[in-house]
Amino acid sequence: MTDPLVLALPKGRILSEAMPLVRAAGIEPEPGFDDPDDRRLHFRTNLPDVSIIRVRSFDVATFVAFGAAAIGIAGRDVIMEFGYDELYAPLDLDIGHCRLAVAEPAAMVAHDDPRRWSQIRIATKYPEVTKRHFAARGVQAQCIRLNGAMELAPSLGLCRRIVDLVASGTTLKANGLVEVEHIADITSCLIVNRTLLKTRTAELQGWIERFREASLDQAA
Repeated sequence: MTDPLVLALPKGRILSEAMPLVRAAGIEPEPGFDDPDDRRLHFRTNLPDVSIIRVRSFDVATFVAFGAAAIGIAGRDVIMEFGYDELYAPLDLDIGHCRLAVAEPAAMVAHDDPRRWSQIRIATKYPEVTKRHFAARGVQAQCIRLNGAMELAPSLGLCRRIVDLVASGTTLKANGLVEVEHIADITSCLIVNRTLLKTRTAELQGWIERFREASLDQAA
């Protein structure tokens, strides 16, 4: 008997964009999924062999990479940061558009040139991506890991610069920060566990195609 398929979805802003695709692919979660007071993390669906877990965006990649979930939706920022060999991202879902960028206080911009940096200290929840980005041009980056409230770091003297996701830039502006360097454009992808794709090929390829059709329909 085949194990039930577990779909890992991220909490937060991407979830609202992901759910139309999930539903268009034929998966309807039980009513509690949409109840903000429901504290469960694991939900049944209209399909007896498919369930959904709702976890932090960074944890989606881990659940899929280690086979606890067969399939999931994760941002490219998460995929880039972890670099799990077991993750396969066959489909860009064209949702969750934002960018990964370097920002610093507006007061520094006039006399600061990123091209002249040789070593910097940066607050970020993306230390691996940040180090690789700067190492590629010979800059040594000391990364201070924060999981949130990144924008506070410069004003409280933790460091002068941050690397974070930027969508509209409103949060940066509200905290006196300015984007000074682009690292990567980010969208969200369908991710699959490579080993499970080999052992449950027809099933998982079928779901990849369902999500592909749902994504194309949404873009039309």
